Amino acid sequence: MNSKLLVGIVLALAVIGGSLMLLGDKQDEVVVPADTTSAVAEPVMAESPPVAVSTAAATTPDNIVLAQADTEQSTAQPSGRFKLGQHYERLSPTQPTSSSPDQIEVAEIFWYGCNHCYDFDPYVENWLGKKPEGVSFVRVPAVWNPLVKLHARAFYTAQALGKGDEMHAAFFREIHVNKNTLGSERALSEFFGRYGVSSEAFKNAFDSLGVFTKLQRAEKLAQRYRVSSVPMIVVNGKYTTSASQTGGYDALMDAIDDLVILEKADAG
Repeated sequence: MNSKLLVGIVLALAVIGGSLMLLGDKQDEVVVPADTTSAVAEPVMAESPPVAVSTAAATTPDNIVLAQADTEQSTAQPSGRFKLGQHYERLSPTQPTSSSPDQIEVAEIFWYGCNHCYDFDPYVENWLGKKPEGVSFVRVPAVWNPLVKLHARAFYTAQALGKGDEMHAAFFREIHVNKNTLGSERALSEFFGRYGVSSEAFKNAFDSLGVFTKLQRAEKLAQRYRVSSVPMIVVNGKYTTSASQTGGYDALMDAIDDLVILEKADAG
């Protein structure tokens, strides 16, 4: 074979072989499509150690709602409708409360025989279902004469027997609807009997040291709070108000909320 021809054939074969090698390299580079890269990367990310995420980065719609609610509570402002000396009074000095220090106490001074307390009670019950967080509600019975004190003793007797919540509204109904004044120990014993309390259990609680101790405390609070009428509201041992001062029960509930806001601001 002609040597020049042979050299030409060898050179041609070399060129063809190099081209095939280049094509093979390019095919290796595109084995994994671009859209498959992420699918391969996901297990690697899942096996990686957890990374701390900032609160801002992890915020969800639910978190946003909660954050807004917290902001609204922290920035709540009194309505400005109620004025010191006109719609409410300031006790000086501030009186102690029975609630924990981190709670704003709202106390209602009441008497079961008072028709205004009877009318006011549904407003209180409605408010209790939506009262602000951090607010403690307590009832303190008035004790200014023998009949009022007897009803106060009945109130604390019901508490001692674990019947306080069950019998509270029933006391009002018995007196104001059924026209039974519950003006004697015997009448009270019979009334308690309707709620599964034996006469002996009633007598033991009615005469107990615990009930008398609470009665004594109620008398002291009446003096400290300068109770002159019922129903009366005392906010955190500092402010007193009533429906006659605010102009009605609806306004009184609004005034309570305003005074709670004032107390929270002072505490903050």
